[in-house]
Amino acid sequence: MASLAEDTDSIEDRARQAPALIRYLGDGDYVTRRYVSRGAEINTGEYFDHAAVVRDGMPIRDHFAFHTHGFMLATSPTAVTDFTESDTIDRLYMAETERLVQRLTGASQVAAQGWMIRTSADLSARAQEKVEGYQHVGGIQPPAGEAHVDYNEATAHRAAQRIYAERFPDGPGFSRFIATSLWRTFSPGPQDWPLAVCDGRTVAAAEGKSNTLFVVDEFPTGDALTAPVPGEDTMIAATIFRHRAAHRWWYFSNMTADDALLFKFFDSDHSVTWRCPHTAFHDTSLPDTRTRSSIEVRSIAFFD
Repeated sequence: MASLAEDTDSIEDRARQAPALIRYLGDGDYVTRRYVSRGAEINTGEYFDHAAVVRDGMPIRDHFAFHTHGFMLATSPTAVTDFTESDTIDRLYMAETERLVQRLTGASQVAAQGWMIRTSADLSARAQEKVEGYQHVGGIQPPAGEAHVDYNEATAHRAAQRIYAERFPDGPGFSRFIATSLWRTFSPGPQDWPLAVCDGRTVAAAEGKSNTLFVVDEFPTGDALTAPVPGEDTMIAATIFRHRAAHRWWYFSNMTADDALLFKFFDSDHSVTWRCPHTAFHDTSLPDTRTRSSIEVRSIAFFD
């Protein structure tokens, strides 16, 4: 794996820089949870915005390597012409994603798990709609608000075992897996709240705190937000991060629907870069930015 030092004083340091505020978990001792409901998300704990720069990787897009940086940008036109049609996404895009992730990773099998639309448009009216049995998949949510990875280690391993058994019950098993997200924008650029990804080499192995996911019809209030929940340590959880000056952030300006950004949630092979923190940021460096609309698909790539 290439070291960060090998890229210092190279094309990376000559990249255009956009000023940004990256939101991180504070240094206190918090009960950390993420509650999601229709069109809205909240986190417990205290989060703080830290001034940072996000480098523009678009002019050097071919420089980024999946196992070196934890992310890569591929050119891959999609057959989907309208991402507001959920049936079309289910029918075409999920299989399309599996084929693309398999091609980019060289995996033996790939299983897509679900998709989510994210937009910087005003979702306040949607968030007020009460939907019984809300499921956090196949819907519309705001952009991510903090530096995070969608899985912690335990969640990644449990997901891999469960999904492999469901999708490949007669398979030989797997020696390695990579949990990924494939992110594609389908709104005109430049986007006002693009996705930023962090070079995984700049994140120490011991960094991160688990953030348990609670999918709810209504948000709890007051002490109920952090009251003890039996079995919480076995629930689905993400990893959130505290500010470190060493973190090196990137984005790809003016992405189009032909661009597909693949990044790692978790790679069971830790001899390469094995995770990629990410978040949205407000891009003030380009004029005439437009409302961002994007689709993300989680998948797990398995290697025999």
